[in-house]
Amino acid sequence: MKRRSLLALVLLSLLACGDPARQFATDSTAAASAPRRIGYDAAGRPARAMLNEVVVTGVADALPLPTETSMVIRTATASLKVDSLEPAVVAVRELAARVGGFVANTDVQTGEGQLRSASIELKVPATRFDEALSGLKPIGKLESANVETEDVGEEYVDVTARMDNAHRLEQRLIDLLTTRTGKLKDVLDVEQSLAQVREEIERYEGRLRYLKAHTAMSTLTVTVHEPRPIVGSAGRSVMGEAFRGAWRNFVTFLAVFVQALGIIIPLGAIAGAVWLVVRARDRASSRAAA
Repeated sequence: MKRRSLLALVLLSLLACGDPARQFATDSTAAASAPRRIGYDAAGRPARAMLNEVVVTGVADALPLPTETSMVIRTATASLKVDSLEPAVVAVRELAARVGGFVANTDVQTGEGQLRSASIELKVPATRFDEALSGLKPIGKLESANVETEDVGEEYVDVTARMDNAHRLEQRLIDLLTTRTGKLKDVLDVEQSLAQVREEIERYEGRLRYLKAHTAMSTLTVTVHEPRPIVGSAGRSVMGEAFRGAWRNFVTFLAVFVQALGIIIPLGAIAGAVWLVVRARDRASSRAAA
């Protein structure tokens, strides 16, 4: 009875522990089939990794879409014809403030002989871009409007993924510096790689700031100008231009007449001399006949 009990206990122990060789083979197969983690070798130990090796490889690395509802950069230009330039410029500035934007640049041309006009660059919130564009119609006659859009959503997601992966690589390099002890050359190589990664992170962060700023605020450039005069030049009165034209014509006539005197006077002198000679001959002939 004791012998049978002892055999039963041995069998139960073998079933509970399993075959050691089979267990080792199973563990080796699982380790071989598991994907290699970037920054680690096949045995799971930390290893050096380059930035171009860090990619989005699965669901764990997938990044959420940006919180912005629409990653679109809008740029528009519009031309307005107004009766008076100064009130129109003030109205455009008030429109920018009303929609929550601001005036970025202003260029006004009111010189003599120039068409009175102004170019105003507005920065308006993207959510109120259409409201700003429609608000130009009460200011003057809308001659033209051109809207250009650029979808940067794909670029935003791509840059965000690269930056997050670069942050992960940065942390792995920091862990290598704090945990691994080795040659000075190896430490310097890790520090150089860390500096390159941080430079890439700064570049990605700058690009993301640019995309966020330009998608949050749209650009609207408004050109305002007064109507061109029917007669005369821009910036001058019609009657004044007419009197100046008449005076220029009179001066031109006098100049032509004076220039003609250089031909008329010599010809007149020659004609007078010939006439005197002919008259003298006629008188001499008359006296000889008498």
